[in-house]
Amino acid sequence: MAEQGMSSADLVNNARPARATQYIAALSATMGALCFGTALGYSSPAGILLTSNSTDSSLQLTTVENSWFSSSVNLGALVGGPIGGLCINAIGRRGTMLAVFPFFFGSWAIIAFAQNFAMLLVGRIIAGLCTGMVCIATPTFIGEFASADIRGTLGAGFQLMAGVGILYAYIFGAFINSWQILAVVCAVPTIIFCVLMFFSKESPSYLLSKGKEKEAQESMRYFRGPDYNIQPEMQILKQTLEDSKANKASFSDLKQAYILKPLLISIALMLFQQLCGVNAVLFNLKAIFAESGTDLSDDVSSIIVGVVQVLATVVSSVLMDKAGRKFLLISSAGAMTVALVGLGVFFYLKENGDVSALGWLPITSLMIFIAAFSFGFGPIPWLMMSELFPANIRESASGLSTMTNWAMSFIVTYFFESIRDAIHEYGVYWLFGGICAVSLVFCVLVVPETKGKTLQEITALFGGPATSPKAARPSAPSTGSEKMRW
Repeated sequence: MAEQGMSSADLVNNARPARATQYIAALSATMGALCFGTALGYSSPAGILLTSNSTDSSLQLTTVENSWFSSSVNLGALVGGPIGGLCINAIGRRGTMLAVFPFFFGSWAIIAFAQNFAMLLVGRIIAGLCTGMVCIATPTFIGEFASADIRGTLGAGFQLMAGVGILYAYIFGAFINSWQILAVVCAVPTIIFCVLMFFSKESPSYLLSKGKEKEAQESMRYFRGPDYNIQPEMQILKQTLEDSKANKASFSDLKQAYILKPLLISIALMLFQQLCGVNAVLFNLKAIFAESGTDLSDDVSSIIVGVVQVLATVVSSVLMDKAGRKFLLISSAGAMTVALVGLGVFFYLKENGDVSALGWLPITSLMIFIAAFSFGFGPIPWLMMSELFPANIRESASGLSTMTNWAMSFIVTYFFESIRDAIHEYGVYWLFGGICAVSLVFCVLVVPETKGKTLQEITALFGGPATSPKAARPSAPSTGSEKMRW
């Protein structure tokens, strides 16, 4: 029973649920992010091997074929996002992640045994399909079981593990001189992902939506600990689902401000995440270092950048629930702008003179760029995607945001070399830097702060209907002044 004068939401927010089981569950789920990180990182060392005439390979790719090889993961992810949105409702969040395993593992098998370019392309597209599904299932899963006090930290783990996966591919790519063997090594994390998720629990929200109240309570008790009173939170969750069913959203409902505003913000964040050029840089990292003429080897430089990415994401996970999402996004956009301008300056001087004294600039700029991306625009758009939407639109809106992300990732990655040829190496980095500057202004003026808020409070922030009278704050009735201003 709630104490007199206190709402159930207050009791939930003031309680201290267990954290160990939440961390373990988040680790298990984000192994999927590590798997797709290996798919992203693989194209950098493998692309060099597949296009080099100096390696003893039965398969050689042209420059155009290598562009497709690098970017085709994004095409698969573009399709995988909507499929993932359907699957998480049909077979569950955990069920979707388990269902992904045979396809993810199979994609690496196809690549490892590829006899021609078509097989490589099929393998990469299937890996992308799995990536798109994981990008829907994992953030949704974590957002639903995580308690509000650590939801940001757990959500940041998605980008952290993606960075670990990229670093994994870079490290093994530095020592393995065979793209086939490297593909086999990259298949190993998919097995670990399957095993860990097998022993995890399904999302309480999904179980409750399927009428499995007993299983939902067991799941909530598992995530919150045996000493935590789950009833207030279960009541809020049950009321939220009932309201969602009673107010099932359709396309015509997109005109409602409390749905349209978070959808536009999420799509914009996804656009800025990709238009900063991060995947174009990561997919072609070794080639960029080779062209820059730095003293460090391409492999060492790539590994250094990968380590920086992981460390920066760790910092982000620590600061997410302290500094807040908005502050990290603004800091990220500002630092990326400076780094990309510096990288453009190096390549401009390289085309017009001697840059032997500036060999430190490319790797320094890339380290700043990757670090800034990893503590802000890397994890936060995915985290906010799982936070911003009301329950009745969450799956379809998340699918649309994910499609936007991967569509732009494909466009930027595929046309990277063409744009570079058209406006020079320095021009393309200055273009990305200009987009980062625009994203900085957008974050300052538009993006709301969601730190420490429950999912129901975030919906109310956009002017959405209250879940129930009990879910509202008891201090004072809403006047509308706390709603987000546009």
